[in-house]
Amino acid sequence: MTNLLVRFVGKVCETLLPIKHDIFYGNENSTIAICTLSSINILEKISKSELMTKVAITARLFSENKGIETLLKYVLEHRKIKYIVLCGNDTKGHLPGHALLTLQKNGVDTKCRIIGAQGKDPVLDDVTQNEIYEFRKHVTLVDLIGTTEINIIAERITNLQKA
Repeated sequence: MTNLLVRFVGKVCETLLPIKHDIFYGNENSTIAICTLSSINILEKISKSELMTKVAITARLFSENKGIETLLKYVLEHRKIKYIVLCGNDTKGHLPGHALLTLQKNGVDTKCRIIGAQGKDPVLDDVTQNEIYEFRKHVTLVDLIGTTEINIIAERITNLQKA
């Protein structure tokens, strides 16, 4: 399937199956962000919990391309963020959590395809090689993919605060 067709299908899905695009802001002095991947219910629980006083932002991530580009640009604009805790369930087929971890580990090839990513279209068209390099150098990803228990997420965040 061509990139154009994939993007068209994505836009159709957004229209027919609207998904809440919630982002919750917390402590602007925190160095920690939470990414709940496709787990909206965890996103909502965290947004109403004490965890928001310990993190800068909590948001979801559904796509292995535009979603990662948005996340990458946000983090580069908000240099205080040093850690991104990936939790919740990865989006089936797209696997943005896996793509983000492989981006951090392997980078991208000359066509900006995330090396080793298994998603449908892990190509970052709207960021530069330099932005990708800066992100990889600046941010530590904390892999809690599959974790949906808020107490486990909170414990990891407490440990990051001590680091």
